[in-house]
Amino acid sequence: MPMIDVYAATGTFKAKHELAQNLAAAVMRWEKVPPISLFKNNTAAFIHDLPEDSLSNVSGDSNYVRVQVLTPIGVLDRDKQLGVVKELTEIVATAAGDPAVGERTWVLLTESPEGGWGVAGHANTGADLAQAARAELASRAEGPG
Repeated sequence: MPMIDVYAATGTFKAKHELAQNLAAAVMRWEKVPPISLFKNNTAAFIHDLPEDSLSNVSGDSNYVRVQVLTPIGVLDRDKQLGVVKELTEIVATAAGDPAVGERTWVLLTESPEGGWGVAGHANTGADLAQAARAELASRAEGPG
């Protein structure tokens, strides 16, 4: 159930909604969670356009992209970290229409502390989320009553 924030200079991306959807789907795949509403409805990306003069590296360049991925703690092991960073970088470069953007894309992986994943007004633990997923899967298995 990651939250993804992308920060880039205005005009970097033309199809922002598609970019957001592609990023969210990619992280969900890497998390290897089932495609149930709990995860599909709570995995999202936000694209933030910044005025070009509001970001810079030391050399004065403002053509960078920052992707911040927030997940519940322990969701991404090392293989998943490597995969998600590579794929998100590729998705960003494709969305920008410039393969070189990949060389200027920073992907930051951040974990929410246990109990720090709030959904629908409740600060969830990993056990809370697992229980909710099991309940939804069980409800699906029972089918319409």
